[in-house]
Amino acid sequence: MNWFKKLMAGRYGGDQLSMILIILSLLLTFIGQLTKIQILLLISYIPLGISIYRIFSKDISKRRMENYKFAMFISPIYAWFKRTENRMKDRKTHRYFKCPNCKSKLRLPKGKGKIMITCPKCKTKFSKTT
Repeated sequence: MNWFKKLMAGRYGGDQLSMILIILSLLLTFIGQLTKIQILLLISYIPLGISIYRIFSKDISKRRMENYKFAMFISPIYAWFKRTENRMKDRKTHRYFKCPNCKSKLRLPKGKGKIMITCPKCKTKFSKTT
């Protein structure tokens, strides 16, 4: 194991983008095996090669910038999934409403009947049933 530490000294190593590329490669390989499409098997080597290049690269600043750009690209998608997951967890106890004026999302407890809601952002008042 000591030889591996020496090999990886000064190298970038794995990050989110590298892991996604490896997963993409495995997914393409799996689909290629199921459908017997040879071109997918060949294409699956491309993300794997890029990932290995990134992991063993010594240009740490470039790899860090690539990962940052990837994180900025993927963060809205990740945030949408997190919001959806939270809404699913809260669906028995809370209702979500959108303010008619500023379109911000408001989370209110269920079972309060018809209530007057005041948006904390724009102070617009509107009535809804929870």
